[in-house]
Amino acid sequence: MVVTCGPPGAGCASGHPGGLAGWRTPKLHKKICMCLYDGMSVSAQTKAFEAAGELLKVLAAPARLAIVMELADQPRFVHELVERLGMSQPLVSSHLRVLRGARLVGVERHGREAAYSLADQHVAHIVADAVQHSKEES
Repeated sequence: MVVTCGPPGAGCASGHPGGLAGWRTPKLHKKICMCLYDGMSVSAQTKAFEAAGELLKVLAAPARLAIVMELADQPRFVHELVERLGMSQPLVSSHLRVLRGARLVGVERHGREAAYSLADQHVAHIVADAVQHSKEES
C-alpha cells in the first residue's frame, strides 16, 4: 500500500514528503495523514474547504466581525462605523480594505463619502452564528 500526501515533491503541512518517496513501509496502514490532496488533482470539495478557510481567516479579526455585524442591518458610511464602533478612522478603513479585498463588502460613492454594505448576507449569518455560539460556551 502506498499513500501520497499532495503532488509528488510538494509535501503537506504534516511534514510528509508527498508523492511516493518515503512512504513504502510495512506498517504504513497504521499511519494516518490528514492531507487534503489526492495525488495530482485537487477535488472541488478541497477547493471549497480552502476557500472557506480563507473566508474564516479574513473574519478572524474581532474588528472585522464588528464591522460585518454593523453592516448586516444597513449600509454605513465610514464615519458612522467609526462612531458606532469607537475605533479610529484609519483602523476602520484598513479593516474595510481587507473585507473589500475578500469581496465581502461593496462600496458606493456618495460625493466624498463612501457607503459600505455587505456583498452577501451569508457572511452576516456566519458571524451571527459564531457570536451566538461563543455566548453559549460561556
